[in-house]
Amino acid sequence: MPWGSMKSFKPKDGGPDDGDDTGGNGTVNTKGRNAERDFRNEKRRNATHASTTDPDARLCKKAQGQAARLCHMGHILMENRNGLIVDALLTKATGTAEREAALTMLGRLDGRHRITLGADKAYDAAEFVADLRDINVTPHVAQNNANRRSAIDGRTTRHPGYAVSMRIRKRIEEGFGWIKTCGGLAKTRHKGTERVGWQFTLTAAACNLVRLPKLLAVA
Repeated sequence: MPWGSMKSFKPKDGGPDDGDDTGGNGTVNTKGRNAERDFRNEKRRNATHASTTDPDARLCKKAQGQAARLCHMGHILMENRNGLIVDALLTKATGTAEREAALTMLGRLDGRHRITLGADKAYDAAEFVADLRDINVTPHVAQNNANRRSAIDGRTTRHPGYAVSMRIRKRIEEGFGWIKTCGGLAKTRHKGTERVGWQFTLTAAACNLVRLPKLLAVA
């Protein structure tokens, strides 16, 4: 979460907002500048609202049924042999940020040999899969068959390596978990994509440093 609360998410045009002089549902704010707010039935969108504390933060939710929260979006690229993070990138939270960040990080890898990319159902998009093949990356992406046709077909799923990628790709959550808990990035200490991105990359490097002695011990 960014260094800014939902109370800072106000209209961009400077129009009236319940958080200034009134509480939720139009009730008068008599509890000071940090009075409670009730956002129910309020239409709050990134197109019309922005955080006055951290303008780069965006309203986003990871899954249906979850509450939307202000956030930055962190992305990491992991190698599947040892679970080490090989690249990290922080972006503004958008609906396509994950796929765009993946292409950016893959483009920064050294070498031109063919590799595979394991990813979850959010990456199952025809354009993204085609972009991966264009840069010599085999898309080991989980199939999303919910009321749609998956961009991943039998040409990919028939190979044993696909099942291996589906199993190992989940280890990337260990990196995210360490970054949020041990690394202290469940809530950022800085504002803006550039500064939070610096902190995110540094924390990802620290995660590798903590993991390396354990890998060397079993080598």
